[in-house]
Amino acid sequence: MQIEIHADVLCPWSYIAKRRLEAASALAGTATEIVWRSFELSPEGGAIPGESAADMIRQWRGDAAAARIAEIMAFGAAEGLQLDLEKARPVNSFNAHRLVHLGAAAGKADAVMERLLRAYHSEAQNIAVTGVLDRHGREAGLDPSAVAALLAGEDFGDAVRADKRLAAERGISGVPMMVLAGQAPTSAVKPLDELVGLLRQAADRLRSKQMAHGDRTATPPASCSCNLGEVAAASQRNQG
Repeated sequence: MQIEIHADVLCPWSYIAKRRLEAASALAGTATEIVWRSFELSPEGGAIPGESAADMIRQWRGDAAAARIAEIMAFGAAEGLQLDLEKARPVNSFNAHRLVHLGAAAGKADAVMERLLRAYHSEAQNIAVTGVLDRHGREAGLDPSAVAALLAGEDFGDAVRADKRLAAERGISGVPMMVLAGQAPTSAVKPLDELVGLLRQAADRLRSKQMAHGDRTATPPASCSCNLGEVAAASQRNQG
């Protein structure tokens, strides 16, 4: 069963959603294939880190920032993730997304995404740096020569841009959002039991070869998504 996930390496909720979906798939007993769809939260950002993710949340959220930061870290900890918002510094993620697409071509997209998420959120690494991407691509099992060729050229740039257009066509402006077996986009950050139920329902539909049309107005909860404004606005101030 295919699950498309619109996500960005910069988004902590995308990391949390990945863990929950992994757990839900195991509990539901469903075989799933995740297709990672590129979404840039800071398309105008550069390769030089500026303020931390926590600082950007403080600028964007004001008095509510402390609660927001604590919420993200608590949700991450519940999934066994160490999210360091004080050290993670947003940068342009375009080349990181190209690397994920290279991973998809080799059947290793999930491993590449996992390595990049950990590098950015838990290890405070700059995922816009060519050397960092090269090392993590190889660590994720990609052919070193293929990674080097990707980073020296423009391969899969069109695929990243196509994913961005697809997100716009689907009305997606925040991530992580998932498209489960061709259904309407919905938040990928849901309670585990709800995710398990959705996976089982989708599996039943596929087995019966019937396409059921659900609610097409689903949107992600505001507290469990990363949006363009929250990262891009602060990033543009840093670049200016």
